[in-house]
Amino acid sequence: MSLITRRALVTGGAASAGLLLSGCDQVAQVPALRKILFSGEIMNMGLQRALSNRDALAPEFSATEMSPRFRVNGTHNPNTPDYTAMVAENFAHWRLQVGGLVATPLSLSIAQLRGLPARTQITRHDCVEGWSAIGKWHGPRLATLLTAAGIRDTARYVVFTCADLYGGAPYYESIDLVDAFHPQTILAWALNDHVLDVGHGAPVRLRVERQLGYKHAKYVMRIDAVDSLAKTGLGKGGYWEDHVDYDWYAGI
Repeated sequence: MSLITRRALVTGGAASAGLLLSGCDQVAQVPALRKILFSGEIMNMGLQRALSNRDALAPEFSATEMSPRFRVNGTHNPNTPDYTAMVAENFAHWRLQVGGLVATPLSLSIAQLRGLPARTQITRHDCVEGWSAIGKWHGPRLATLLTAAGIRDTARYVVFTCADLYGGAPYYESIDLVDAFHPQTILAWALNDHVLDVGHGAPVRLRVERQLGYKHAKYVMRIDAVDSLAKTGLGKGGYWEDHVDYDWYAGI
């Protein structure tokens, strides 16, 4: 008996059925598709965790397998006055804040972030819009920052607050500590050997390779360790989870 994963459904069944959509918001507008893709969080999470090792690595690929084009997912440009100003000055005054349940809050410049030991990985991005692409990502492990900040024992999740706005408020997403300390979870500042452009999340985006694309927060401004998701957005841990019932756990 084989298991049909959401990865297979997104990259195979959805495309063959003519459901290749142009954005996460359009997926959300199709109730039947939304129910198929994002219902049963407890079953999906429980089954995945029971059958696989969450410390296992997502597949990595060779340079010859990289996609000729890596599409932009989600927001193409925050287009806020603050973000536009940061782009104009090449993020010279941008700071990544790391706080919450940590012993030593951090405030890192883009130069400091790029100066940290980094990981390079060629992985496949699976988007709920119905497409996949293989790209080379480069940046420090999230675990490096959390360790430097001294994450407290009471922390259970890591919340990301971003520069793009949805409904007038900053976009947000979260992962648990297993994913946060996974070796392939990085804060990428380069894609395909080039510094991230605006469309792909400049100056830094999350890569959490064993999750679907909407978990990979772009335009990251803040990282906070928390003990509960109750005070994050409407309490489900992410913008799409709160507003259109996407699963918080999007493991594939």
